[in-house]
Amino acid sequence: MRRAAICLLVLLSCVGALPTQAQGPGLPPHAWLFGAWVGGLYPPPVTLGAEECLAQPVVIFTRDVVLRSTFTDVTYTQRAIETVRATATGAEFRLVPPTQPAGGGTLFGQPGGTPVVGFGCETPNVLHVQRHGENQISFPHCAEFPYPLIRCPAH
Repeated sequence: MRRAAICLLVLLSCVGALPTQAQGPGLPPHAWLFGAWVGGLYPPPVTLGAEECLAQPVVIFTRDVVLRSTFTDVTYTQRAIETVRATATGAEFRLVPPTQPAGGGTLFGQPGGTPVVGFGCETPNVLHVQRHGENQISFPHCAEFPYPLIRCPAH
């Protein structure tokens, strides 16, 4: 999944399909976020080439999903977007709550719910994105992302 998402982002960035600002009809309010971002879990690097950045992005925004990496999993955690609204400082995402496996247990039939992977924010199904510039954002009040994120360069 990680490799497919990165290949898709590289392909889209090369053909210019990743807008940096939501402009024009038909674009969602979070179109300015489309692409791969690094940092957040650690201070963003000062210099980083496109190849290095796209090899291990921390967060990827698309039209319908937000993908995030964690230290404990090889694959990205995918959260479907329910709604997005533009705010004065960025955007607010409402994410679709994860569904329970059939029978209400875990994959191996153990009782209990599946842990909800969010962003360490006040609510696991809400993500506030604060824009600090063209290529820098942060997730305010999200304990798992104490540092700003920077956009991966396209080339």
